[in-house]
Amino acid sequence: MNRAPRVLGLMSGTSADGIDAALLELPGWPALNPKGGEAFPALPPGVPRGRVVAHTITPYAPELRAQVLRAMRGGLDTAQLTQLHWALGEALAGAAQTLAADADVIACHGQTVQHHPRPEAARGWARPATLQLGEAAVIAETCGRPVVSDFRPADLAAGGVGAPLVPFADWALFAETGVNRVILNLGGLANLTFLQSTDPAGVVAFDTGPGNCLLDEIAARMGQTCDDGGRLAAAGTAHAATLRAWLAHPELSVPPPKATGREVWSLDRLPVPDLSVPDLAATATAFTAQTVADAIHRFLPAPPDEVVVAGGGARNPSVMRELAARLAPVPLKTFADLGWNAHGFTDATREAAAFALLGYARVQGWANTLPHTTGARRAVCAGKLSLPNPGASS
Repeated sequence: MNRAPRVLGLMSGTSADGIDAALLELPGWPALNPKGGEAFPALPPGVPRGRVVAHTITPYAPELRAQVLRAMRGGLDTAQLTQLHWALGEALAGAAQTLAADADVIACHGQTVQHHPRPEAARGWARPATLQLGEAAVIAETCGRPVVSDFRPADLAAGGVGAPLVPFADWALFAETGVNRVILNLGGLANLTFLQSTDPAGVVAFDTGPGNCLLDEIAARMGQTCDDGGRLAAAGTAHAATLRAWLAHPELSVPPPKATGREVWSLDRLPVPDLSVPDLAATATAFTAQTVADAIHRFLPAPPDEVVVAGGGARNPSVMRELAARLAPVPLKTFADLGWNAHGFTDATREAAAFALLGYARVQGWANTLPHTTGARRAVCAGKLSLPNPGASS
């Protein structure tokens, strides 16, 4: 292969609004070697250490999104879950087709519908478990490319909480000598990666709590899928007593390693007074910002030099304004502020590109997790490989 390796990453997050597809090219990295056997290489020079050469967004059809959200709330029976698993495989394959011809491998996170990182007797959870839907065989057959999928179970089986996985890719792509950098993702949930220079042992990463998920539920009361432009929150006032009650949630005081899910952060699991939709949106916005700021102040070993925001929350001025106020004087930045958009990295491409990097490492046979961030006993080579059958589309 004369060109650099290319991996197509597919990502649908906890907002369940659609599929991001990012074609990641890795100049300076070793050629793909499915036989494995090589050690993880020294990081190539430059930040970022790759480039997104193409990106597409495929929204979920409304009825498919409704089914995903029902699955997250435990509202589907086994037959419906089975149908959804294959429907999502078809949706992911369709989202991949445009870019798959230029990819060597496809890496698919799938759609998380349940994530139980720890046993909880009160809920009948006897063991850690996780479930990502989207049948990889459908993607391999449709696109004619090897597919790496289902990344979380390997870490869970090794005693970890199955998340966060993106920090490995954040370190490999964005760690910079002499810079203490937080990469913050504000998707449906909020999670961060703290990079202490280029030392992988110094990476700290965990879920901080809700990102946009509560706001999405509130916006749905107005027939909207999200608080577009932060306008609902901007029209309201945060309710102090509700904010205090939400901030007392025991999940927020648990130290990392930790992961969470929408089965924890939903309005039906929180005390919700009779507030106007704008006031409730303002309260949820302040809550998201405060939980992120508290996590940074409480759980990081050193103050960050900067916080780089990705995910849908980076496009919400109300969230960004609340977050900046709580993090000052630490500067809040975007990928564009750092010039990384010239490499194709934006708030919309970061997670799909991260899973592309994880899929690349899996095919190489390299461990692609940081066990001290997930609580696992060891680093694992996460991801299951589905090969296309002879004659599959390409």
